[in-house]
Amino acid sequence: MTRIPHETSGEPNPLQALTLDRLRRRTSMKWRTYPEDVLPVWVAEMDVPLAEPVIRAVTDALELGDTGYPVGTAYAEALAAFAEKRWNWDGLAVEHTAIVPDVMLGVVEMLKLVTGYGDAVVVNSPVYPPFYHFVAHMDRRVVEAPLGEGGRIDRGVLEETFRQAVAGGKRAAYLLCSPHNPTGTVHTAEELSAVAELAERYGVRVVADEIHAPLAIGADFVPYLSVPGAERGLSLMSASKAWNLAGLKAALAIAGPGAAADLARMPEEVGHGPSHVGIIAHTAALRDGGPWLDALLSGLDVNRHLLADLLAEHLPAVRYRPGDATYLAWLDCRALGLGDDPADAFLHRGRVALNSGIPFGTGGAGHARLNLAASPEVITEAVRRMAAALG
Repeated sequence: MTRIPHETSGEPNPLQALTLDRLRRRTSMKWRTYPEDVLPVWVAEMDVPLAEPVIRAVTDALELGDTGYPVGTAYAEALAAFAEKRWNWDGLAVEHTAIVPDVMLGVVEMLKLVTGYGDAVVVNSPVYPPFYHFVAHMDRRVVEAPLGEGGRIDRGVLEETFRQAVAGGKRAAYLLCSPHNPTGTVHTAEELSAVAELAERYGVRVVADEIHAPLAIGADFVPYLSVPGAERGLSLMSASKAWNLAGLKAALAIAGPGAAADLARMPEEVGHGPSHVGIIAHTAALRDGGPWLDALLSGLDVNRHLLADLLAEHLPAVRYRPGDATYLAWLDCRALGLGDDPADAFLHRGRVALNSGIPFGTGGAGHARLNLAASPEVITEAVRRMAAALG
């Protein structure tokens, strides 16, 4: 499976379009959680204007008063066309999809379909903190299968974790983060095929969070449902991460052919949760926002290398491997002597906000996550403040 590489779109770099003063007028979490003297490079919001096709679609809907309840398959059709063009995957069956409020709420609904009270949900730590929160709140057990060398899935660890999770005839699910957050690792077709084989062998149901898929830069993204043996898998996808649409709620649940009956059991009222305007925005992004996305990916690639250079110059003890599908940089700060939570020191001594690595589970202590979806000037200032925190 080959992803068509992003091309130079002719559009300007959206990461260089907004001034810091303009960004500080925003009222979302990224900009209102900390005092104004703190530079925020933490939560997954991008410092970009929206893609013009998205603005146009939402504006047209508002002018028309098209703000009712969602219906239809336009979102799924747009995603299927995007997947075929970008990932050379023509296996996304629109009839095996359902709209859900967002990816994490969709994950909850999918896990409800394939697990019960007290069942195990396996995750690869360190991983996106809501995996822990949402699973615990639905009365399932989080079981970690820590990532191995280079931040990749360790097949031996995963198999042993599966074996223990289903011992005694229990049900279990595997909540796969693909591409992985926070490392940005893009799982290979071989790795995902091994996951599918193990899942079938042990009767573990795979639910894949693939929200970062459109952001693949340095490696080819492989949809989990495209690999052999994944027919009973479930996937969640959304345009929200790649086009900065978190505030316009919408996502898609996608079933492999062997899981279509499971998806059909999802309560109808779940489909009432997504925003109709959100679906309009996501559909426009997938259908017409390709050139904007390509400009973003080029800008993010510049920022990945800029961060590596800045760290080498100002914080050489910090270990950083640019991720292949993310705008979130995972920084190993253990050599700085700042303890388990270096983000706390960066915040209070340097007035720069990063995500603490601790909530990401095993392997997160001593790490911090930095948001690269900002201008080069902001990235440069963030590293300057981080270095100043050591003085």
